[in-house]
Amino acid sequence: MPSPSIPWSEIHTVFLDMDGTLLDLHFDNHFWLSHLPKRVAEYKQVSTTEAEQLVNSHSAKIEGSLSWYCLDYWQDYLGIDIVALKHEIAERIAIRAHVAEFLTYLRQSNKRVVLLTNAHRKSVNLKFNYVNLEPHFDRIITAHEIGLAKEEQGFWERLLIVENFETEHSLFIDDNLQVLRRAQAYGVKYLLAVREPDSRLPPKDTAEFQAVTCYQELMT
Repeated sequence: MPSPSIPWSEIHTVFLDMDGTLLDLHFDNHFWLSHLPKRVAEYKQVSTTEAEQLVNSHSAKIEGSLSWYCLDYWQDYLGIDIVALKHEIAERIAIRAHVAEFLTYLRQSNKRVVLLTNAHRKSVNLKFNYVNLEPHFDRIITAHEIGLAKEEQGFWERLLIVENFETEHSLFIDDNLQVLRRAQAYGVKYLLAVREPDSRLPPKDTAEFQAVTCYQELMT
C-alpha cells in the first residue's frame, strides 16, 4: 500500500493517540498480558494461569469502556498498586521511530498538536517521566476528562465542548480501528491508522484506513 498523502495546507489541528501511535504498544501488551498476571499470582498466591484468567476474563467484559482504561478501577478490582507495577518494567517504554521529529515538524508547521488518549492520566504522567514528549503538545486530553472512551458514542461531541476544532481541518492518528470509525462517523476528515503499533508483533490489517508505517512518510 502506498504511503499516506496528507494535504498539510488543509489541516489546522492534529489529534494524536499515545499508546501504539506515538509510543510502542509493546510496553502495554507486555504489562497486561504477562507482567500483571505474574505479579497478581504472587500477590494472591494463586497460579499464573488462574491470575491470567482473572485478569483476562474481566478485561473481556469491560473492554472498550472507560473502566477498561482506568488504573484506579483496576487497582480497586485487583487490590494491587497498578502504577507501581508499571514502574517495574518502565525500561520497556519506548517512543516509536521518528515520532519526536514528526512532532517537531508539526509545531514548525504551525499546527495545533493535541494528545488525545484513552490512557488514564496516571499512565500518561508515568510514561512522560521516562520519555520526553510532553513539551511537544499544545494540549493533553484524556478520555477520563471527557467522561467517555474514544470509541464510545458521544465522545467527539463532548470533546468539541472543551477543545475547539473543525472536523474538515483535522487529522487524527490512532492505532485502534474502532476509535477511528467513531471519529469517521462524527465527520473528522483526515484519519490514519498505524501499521505496526507493537514492534514485537507483525503488521496489522488496518481495513478501510490508510496507515502510517514510519512517521518520516508524513513529513513532506
